[in-house]
Amino acid sequence: MNDTSAAAKRLHESVARATPLLLAMTDEASARPRAAGAWSPREIIGHLVDSALVNQQRFLRAADQDDLVFPGYPQDEWVERQRYRESEWAPLVALWRGLNEHVARTMELAPRELRELQRTRHAFDRIAFRTVPADVPSTLDYLMTDYVDHLEHHLRQILGDRWDTVAE
Repeated sequence: MNDTSAAAKRLHESVARATPLLLAMTDEASARPRAAGAWSPREIIGHLVDSALVNQQRFLRAADQDDLVFPGYPQDEWVERQRYRESEWAPLVALWRGLNEHVARTMELAPRELRELQRTRHAFDRIAFRTVPADVPSTLDYLMTDYVDHLEHHLRQILGDRWDTVAE
């Protein structure tokens, strides 16, 4: 590993902390939406599976292009189309865990120079969890950190106080 990114370390830690808490949820609780019109924990984890697959490619493609312009994706439609609410909970959590361990490895393997290279063109005003104005340069490292922020945001939605207690 070459100067492991802070985002990779956080991702490894978050996945390790969250996995047992997620697996402790009952099948019934994992299928129940948090509120009317909201995603269930299964749908949130499914969304995070999709996010891992999309961002894995973004992180790899960043080495082959001069900018950080990547397409978005229709999150709600993908969650619905894949019927994550009907998925089996434990295998879905296992898939989420495995994909994120792989994403963290990809982050670790990205050279520091690539992660920290300022790019004037990016799509973070459209695709980032915490957006960056289009006229403000940004880095791959920012996108990697933003990915972990997004994942932790959704883990808080599912786990609530249990996440904050374990995170301390």
